[in-house]
Amino acid sequence: MIYTVTFNPALDYIVRLDQLNVGEINRAEYAEICAGGKGINVSLVLKNLGHESKALGFAAGFTGNQLMKALKEQGCPADFISLEEGMTRINVKVRGREETEINGQGPEISRTAVVALMMQLERMRKGDILVLAGSIPDSMPESIYEKIIESQQGKDIKVVVDATGELLLEVLKYQPFLIKPNHRELGDLFQTDIKNKEEAVFYGKKLQEMGAVNVLVSMAGDGAVLVDGNGCVHESGVPKGTVINSVGSGDSMVAGFLAGYLETGDYEKAFYMGIAAGSASAFSEKFATREETEKLLNDIYLR
Repeated sequence: MIYTVTFNPALDYIVRLDQLNVGEINRAEYAEICAGGKGINVSLVLKNLGHESKALGFAAGFTGNQLMKALKEQGCPADFISLEEGMTRINVKVRGREETEINGQGPEISRTAVVALMMQLERMRKGDILVLAGSIPDSMPESIYEKIIESQQGKDIKVVVDATGELLLEVLKYQPFLIKPNHRELGDLFQTDIKNKEEAVFYGKKLQEMGAVNVLVSMAGDGAVLVDGNGCVHESGVPKGTVINSVGSGDSMVAGFLAGYLETGDYEKAFYMGIAAGSASAFSEKFATREETEKLLNDIYLR
């Protein structure tokens, strides 16, 4: 079983308009409310690709109820812990000529709720996969990623971490199966700017030396690189297409990689599946479907 954890989920209010005029009344051409959060995104794309997972996290207030309803409607199994106070945040995503986001602040996570999450994770067994993705609320200890991974030592599970800064660096010693920084986040870790794939590979190998098994670096329009657990380096550009929505494309890449690895056991094929799924999401209003992903995957192989 794959478990995804989203500490600070959200209802995403997505608005599309021709142009955002600051200080004026703007009328939306399209609007939608959907479940959001990096771990949730991974679960939703995994479902589209034919792999079951369970989304874990915290939900509060009427927005939390709507979050759970949205996940149920989309056929995504979830077991979120209900918080007594506050409300699940709302993130506003405005898509015009440029993408603008306003992210809300999540509810306070009590110590009792954190203990409840740790107890949920006790169900994990050999062969399971745990995905820890995204930021953590200010009310949670900064060491929560490390504590969770430490609690799972000895179970022979694969851990995926999609986080930034110290959250990521603190867990490398536990040899996570996969980490996925983008090129800016990778540069920030080493206080430099990543300008090309060669530099991404160089610093990706440094993270591998620090403990990571597979380092997948997304580079926006320049594609991605993978430094895999066998010591091989894989590079790819992106398939041809028009970017409609870049939100969640990185999470889709993680889901695609996992789906590809589970189906083939091959890092290179998993890498290409990740590229295809991430691109398919970016080229669509919705998350990547299996059909869209396989079409782009064929294009990648042909190239």
